[in-house]
Amino acid sequence: MASLSLLEILPDEIFLHILSFLEFRDVVILQSVSKHFLGLCRDGNFWRNRCLSASAIRLYRLGPDWVDEDGAPLSGINTALGQGDRVEDQNDVHWSRLESLSQLSSKRRKREQIRIAANWDPTFPGENANWYDEYIQRYGPIAVSWFEQPQVQDGALIDQIDVSGIALYRPSTSADELFAVSPLDDGSVCLWDVKGTRGRKGSILSNSSPGLLCTDGPGADLSKRSKMINTGVTECVSIDSQRHMAFFAVQSHLIEVDLETLRVVGNHPFEWSITTLSAADPHVPLTVGTLHGLHLHDFRARAEHRDEYQVRLDRISRHGARDFSHVLDPRPLAPYASLAQSGPQSILHLERSGSTSQLSDDIFVAGRFSNILHYDRRMFPAIRGSIHSGARLCSLTSLPYPFSSLDSDLRRHFQLSEEQVERAKSATGGRTLIACGEYNTKGSLELYGLSSKADNAPQSLVIQSSTMKNRQMASRSKLLSVINHGTRIVFSDGQGELKWIERDGITEVRRHKIGKSERVAHRSLFGSMPGSDDIARKILSTRAPGDVGDARVNDDDILFWTGERLGMLSFSSKPGFSPEDFVENTKTPEEVAAEEQEQMYNERMRLALERQARDVRFVQNLGAGSIHNGL
Repeated sequence: MASLSLLEILPDEIFLHILSFLEFRDVVILQSVSKHFLGLCRDGNFWRNRCLSASAIRLYRLGPDWVDEDGAPLSGINTALGQGDRVEDQNDVHWSRLESLSQLSSKRRKREQIRIAANWDPTFPGENANWYDEYIQRYGPIAVSWFEQPQVQDGALIDQIDVSGIALYRPSTSADELFAVSPLDDGSVCLWDVKGTRGRKGSILSNSSPGLLCTDGPGADLSKRSKMINTGVTECVSIDSQRHMAFFAVQSHLIEVDLETLRVVGNHPFEWSITTLSAADPHVPLTVGTLHGLHLHDFRARAEHRDEYQVRLDRISRHGARDFSHVLDPRPLAPYASLAQSGPQSILHLERSGSTSQLSDDIFVAGRFSNILHYDRRMFPAIRGSIHSGARLCSLTSLPYPFSSLDSDLRRHFQLSEEQVERAKSATGGRTLIACGEYNTKGSLELYGLSSKADNAPQSLVIQSSTMKNRQMASRSKLLSVINHGTRIVFSDGQGELKWIERDGITEVRRHKIGKSERVAHRSLFGSMPGSDDIARKILSTRAPGDVGDARVNDDDILFWTGERLGMLSFSSKPGFSPEDFVENTKTPEEVAAEEQEQMYNERMRLALERQARDVRFVQNLGAGSIHNGL
């Protein structure tokens, strides 16, 4: 048996202290030495401290409002550094300042470090966070990939088909399979391989026949008017992975498709056009939002056909006619909740407190009205309450943990003691409702603290206990979609950016523009103009709910839909893939050489036009502003 090295016989605490002096790249390389080093180099507390060093103190700069647990200011030497000095790691500066305060004993300094870390820690009791993943997602390189684009061929011409929505499908809970399901503009359903378990990552797995999603059924005449998916609806598809069923909103019809056979198994008409769908869950009915009302669609109970009415109407032979058999059905209509203002945009089935896998009976609805509507599934269609927002909201999500705007603000300035932080995070029955949208042409990110006495008690009332509205620093344009990503919140805006913020709703962690390619592609004069990049209309996390702790490392990517195609943002130094990577290269060497010559010519012309534009601006600034009119 080989003898252990000196590093391997060191106590873990000393080894981790040595690692704290290394760059993160060296720590990653050290993981490959042995299993022992791998376990130590992925220690949760080590990477938690790294996240604190790189983000908390850098973002929350030491100021006059920093106090210790006794209320004494910790900024006595705040002017030691000039305002123009650039400090790469503000955490080291803070620790050194604590060391330099002679009035603090060593035990008190250690207690202050623990207290500050407790204020910064975004996790809650019982939440299992992977801090190694957190560090990668907070500070690692980002790569944007684009999925294979569906195409239709008409003779020698090949045209691309736009994607009209997105949802995630997990066919098996045991296997690591994840598929993206989307309706296409031609009325077909398309499936992509997200993780590359059955093919190439981002490749098309299967595609149904065109016209499958049609209000008159497959094979109907589509030449007169559009009867396919409405591209203006963001939440137009919902997936029940356990039953392998997909629900598509097609105008005023809810179409059920079996994902194993890609065949329509149900077509349910509603009185008005469908504007949004809730997430499908096998244990609760699907909530359908139409233009003027809300409906509960229990797909678990199939409607029984009444033969005496069905036979009489089936004898009427009309090509392409609609089915009016439900008109003569004596059974009462299913209850629905009417809306005083039309246009619901997002429906959320709220989770139970402390659980990400169990749903409560609370339903929240947001849209083109000033309030967030609250319904109880047990008392539907009676409205339970409302939360005033004032903004036009288009996306909802939630956290099964409590939120207090006052405690969050105090924690953001590191002013709470450890006991106060623990008491604030341990509030029973607390949950957080997260909403995003638009307020006065700017982005609005809103967090609402919800509380209830007993989450499983009958008729337990969920009340709003706290509010935080970020309408100044969120974005200069409308926010389009918001989700939870690790211990952070991420949202997309109308400028094509994804922004990660802490759970206080204010502190920005990082941002990335999805239209920015990591590859050296053909540059354009219009590449930096506003509106020239893609925007993410809907974003989804590729990690399954409750899939933390022992899950694969760096496996929580962000899938997004731009309104025309699908893309994925991952955390890697390798360039992402593009639709061109899925096209077989059948060109001859002469054609490849001709393309390279064309690219070189285009690049020279681009540089010449840029130089001419600079010369025109230079001459214009000299007072010859009318010269460019004659160029």
